[in-house]
Amino acid sequence: MCQQTITETALLRQPGLLAFLIGRNVAAFSSQVQAVAVGWQMYALTHSAAALGFVGLMQFLPMVALIFPAGHVADQFNRRRVVMTCQMIETCSAVVMAIASFEHVLGPWGIYAMVMLFGACRAFEMPAQQTFLPSLVPATLFPKAAALSSSIFQVASIAGPSLGGVLYGLGAGTCYALCAAGFGTAATATCMMQLQFAARARQPMTLESVFGGIAFLRRKAAMLGAISLDLFAVLLGGATALLPLYADAILHAGPVGLGLLRAGPAIGAVIMATLLTRWPLNRHAGRFMFLSVAIFGVATIVFGLSRSIALSVFALMVLGAADVVSVMVRGALVQLGTPDEMRGRVSAVNMLFIGSSNQLGEFESGMLASTIGAIPAVVLGGVGTLIVTVLWMRFFPGLRDLDRLDEIKSD
Repeated sequence: MCQQTITETALLRQPGLLAFLIGRNVAAFSSQVQAVAVGWQMYALTHSAAALGFVGLMQFLPMVALIFPAGHVADQFNRRRVVMTCQMIETCSAVVMAIASFEHVLGPWGIYAMVMLFGACRAFEMPAQQTFLPSLVPATLFPKAAALSSSIFQVASIAGPSLGGVLYGLGAGTCYALCAAGFGTAATATCMMQLQFAARARQPMTLESVFGGIAFLRRKAAMLGAISLDLFAVLLGGATALLPLYADAILHAGPVGLGLLRAGPAIGAVIMATLLTRWPLNRHAGRFMFLSVAIFGVATIVFGLSRSIALSVFALMVLGAADVVSVMVRGALVQLGTPDEMRGRVSAVNMLFIGSSNQLGEFESGMLASTIGAIPAVVLGGVGTLIVTVLWMRFFPGLRDLDRLDEIKSD
């Protein structure tokens, strides 16, 4: 117990960690509020599952176009300034959305345009931001720091949807105004971070440099397996794009119910992340990762078949708790297994896979739901996740046999 207390105290005393946690998680809170407002506003304007799917596609398109140059930028320029610039643009875009909503001139195409701008900012922001934590804490403290960061992130993810659902009753403009304040606060916290950028000779933006992250991952089978497992599992099993439809047409829960549904995964995730902060994965990390993805698929099926708001929220909580384990293992592999001069580009590939699974998964869910119905689409996705889990255990035995996270080393 004494050693545990000493370790936690040492973690909290790491210079720059507090500013990092504030900046990352206030931005996450604002993004969640914005997601609730955009989803509900789009559905109110169109009453279309396909339109909800296109919201995900509009975020994905700029990411897939810009993510590789963004990784190069993260490895060649001051990463803190890159993140600050993106957060300031997000602040301005949220102000525009708030004013347009208050004036009742923000239509579906305006929402798509703002979402695309936001996606472009995230393409540059996330690869740079994901390199911060391994630069702020030593490898021995990284699993605990990642769990702490994840638990606070999930608290923001709980508060964001819940507050967003409540504030939407006052109008979408109120939600967007709060987002603008949040993104501005995140930019200020990022500016205050005590993070030293290692000066390096800048490389020209060549194809070899821009796509260096892919070449690196081709040599790292376990890392590639973890990233691609998340891609296909969430691509098939993700149902978040359909939450407005479920809240309205299936569960009849309204905007507040939508906030609860969006908060469900975060509630489960924060519980799991808190447990992992106290008791990190010390052994058999790879096997726990595969087990968690399988549970993710089962929880998706239960949510798809549920007609009860309580059962639906519980299924989403289990889904969120399972996802945290996968995120923790993948994060340790990517950040600790990559040398600092490559972290931006490898994080860019990681973000492309995450963006593909989230935004493209939302598009896939919306399109499939508009064709065969929401319930069959969600259930079929959960079954697909289970199939992918079994296949990846066979294709990537090194990931399956991964043991201790704190022993991962970069070449």
